[in-house]
Amino acid sequence: MSQQGKYRAPALQKGLEILELLAPLPHPMSMGDISAALGRSVSEIFRMLLVLEEHGYIARSGEGYRITNRLFSLGMAQPPIQDLLGHALPAMRELAARIGQSCHLAMISGHQMVVVANVETPGLLGFAVRMGYQRPLIHSASGHVLMAFQTEDARAEAFRATEAAGLPFDRPKLEAKLSRVKRAGYITLSSPMLTAITDVSAPVMRGDAVEAALTVPFVDGPSAKSDMAAVREALQETTNALSTALSGAA
Repeated sequence: MSQQGKYRAPALQKGLEILELLAPLPHPMSMGDISAALGRSVSEIFRMLLVLEEHGYIARSGEGYRITNRLFSLGMAQPPIQDLLGHALPAMRELAARIGQSCHLAMISGHQMVVVANVETPGLLGFAVRMGYQRPLIHSASGHVLMAFQTEDARAEAFRATEAAGLPFDRPKLEAKLSRVKRAGYITLSSPMLTAITDVSAPVMRGDAVEAALTVPFVDGPSAKSDMAAVREALQETTNALSTALSGAA
């Protein structure tokens, strides 16, 4: 018997199954639906839901149960992330004030990117992405940057996670695109969500590997303080300075 099969914690396994089930859902889920989805009895699920709710990992409403940001908060408390945010947030505020646009910082999580910090534009024009927002790596500017500047092993793992999530993509075509992104040092990509926004993203490096992607959801118009070229230049100056600071602190 393998070590993995020899040592089991059934209660922990059930709790993790519930969290993994609820995490990607945009809406609450009833106890009965959770029970049916996991193939476990309602009594088993009931006890686990009580414990998870008591510890703040899930919340209950009239429509059912939803996951809270408790796990996200625990992840954000890690020293490497706190170090990153300590350097990044002041620089992001300066960038937003300089270009008159919002910006956000994203990190890789399995097959997705997750926003770990955001700074809204000080003016009236801009589009802000909330903290904790997630999107598949292959469907976002931040995700393309995070994959392009990863080590080969980390990029291969991101591809495996994307395939395991059942997301269809043309791997050779995507690899060619990532190579172009790495050569350019940034990416501009029309937002897949809103037609009036173009995402401009560049890497924040720690040594030879990407730590995060800094992205500006660029909103153009007569009131825009900076044009696309100025935004890209300011963004890359910011990410280069952050990369230098993080690599020196490593």
